[in-house]
Amino acid sequence: MAEQDYIQFEDYLSENLSEADKLSFENKLNTDSAFAERFQTYKNLSHYLSDKFGNETESEAFKENLKSISSKYFVQQDEAISEEKSSKKSFTFYKYAVAACAILMIGVFTFNQFSNPTYNDFNTFDTMSLTVRGDNDALLKTAENAFNNRDFASAESALAQLMENDENNLELLYYRGIANIELNNFETSEDLLTELANGNSAYKNKAIWYLALSKLKQDDILDCVDILKTIPEEAEDYERAQKLLNKLD
Repeated sequence: MAEQDYIQFEDYLSENLSEADKLSFENKLNTDSAFAERFQTYKNLSHYLSDKFGNETESEAFKENLKSISSKYFVQQDEAISEEKSSKKSFTFYKYAVAACAILMIGVFTFNQFSNPTYNDFNTFDTMSLTVRGDNDALLKTAENAFNNRDFASAESALAQLMENDENNLELLYYRGIANIELNNFETSEDLLTELANGNSAYKNKAIWYLALSKLKQDDILDCVDILKTIPEEAEDYERAQKLLNKLD
């Protein structure tokens, strides 16, 4: 992606192009889909920064943060732009800010600001290693292998069988809850996890976290946020919960 594009994008948005250059630019928008897509992304980013850093205090603070970025990435462009063009106009703060951000952070910024977090962004869980052992060692091993290989249908089947003879085993209940989220069996998963969340076991806060993720997977953002806010600071997943909350707000 040519850095020169961003100068042209800003010139067009600022109405600094000549009539001939404007017609050429608009023709390229109509005939070059990749160019048009880059322009739309730049335009969205420009509007976001203008809104976010619209007042003078915030603008100055943001400008200071971008000084090193803009000086690094625009030194070559300053050399390339003719003295005649430079004398006619200079980069405004927003030209530096928007273009510098676009060059360095276009992918990350677009992901963070223009897309919503998903269940798959947060559904990282530990390898299952069941602590219970006894007469059902073969079935326990089947459950572990299936879960760890992401064969959640087989894992759920094995875990359900294990719980027929050990219905109060909270460890089995916890992993069944996760497996059923993965299978989109939300009613079952939430019944299992709510039982843990309402108790006082070591799985309590983990269950609350996965209840929130279940809601996220269902795009039930309001309930997801409400559940996330109940996770206490001492919980293992508290920081991840705060990160998700920030993305959802």
